[in-house]
Amino acid sequence: MAMVPADADVAAKPPPDVEKPDNSSQNGAPNSAAAAAGGGGGGVVDSVVARWRREDMLDKSPLALHAAAAAFAFVALVLVASNQHGDWMEFDRYQEYRYLLAIAALAFAYSLAQALRHALRMRRGVDPVPTASGRLLDFASDQVVAYLLMSALSAATPITNRMRSAVINRFTDTTAAAISMAFLAFVCLALSAIVSGYKLSKQTYM
Repeated sequence: MAMVPADADVAAKPPPDVEKPDNSSQNGAPNSAAAAAGGGGGGVVDSVVARWRREDMLDKSPLALHAAAAAFAFVALVLVASNQHGDWMEFDRYQEYRYLLAIAALAFAYSLAQALRHALRMRRGVDPVPTASGRLLDFASDQVVAYLLMSALSAATPITNRMRSAVINRFTDTTAAAISMAFLAFVCLALSAIVSGYKLSKQTYM
């Protein structure tokens, strides 16, 4: 009887299957595609959310800016109108301050009307003025009132500086405070004009 070596059984058995490496993880093509797909989807969502936030901010900014302008103009109006302390310290003796008072009153009335209009639009979803005309109205009227405020500031500032170089008292302090409030109202209306100009440039007519 022939003797069979013990190693013969081992040699007859096929070698165990070696687990093949995942080439997809090595060459990176499928993983990169999946990552790109996931990253692209996230990027689209982020851009859409950012656009919605920007549009929401632009939609609410006219109300906030006009309300702030109305508040600053009202404070300037009250400060100028109440600045009467007798003798030369009477605002109505100076045409520069009378002009500032008139423009502050105009800016207050205009800004308040615009703030109420935008509040009504946001609450009811309907603008009392048609959209196309409303944006043009905002852009033009904001610039006009802002220009008038700047002209009033340009008229009142030099005379106030001359007075304060000679004496500093309640009268000159009050006029300086009124000028500061009118300037803040101008800044609010100038920013509102920029926003309305941006909306007007994005408006489609088709």
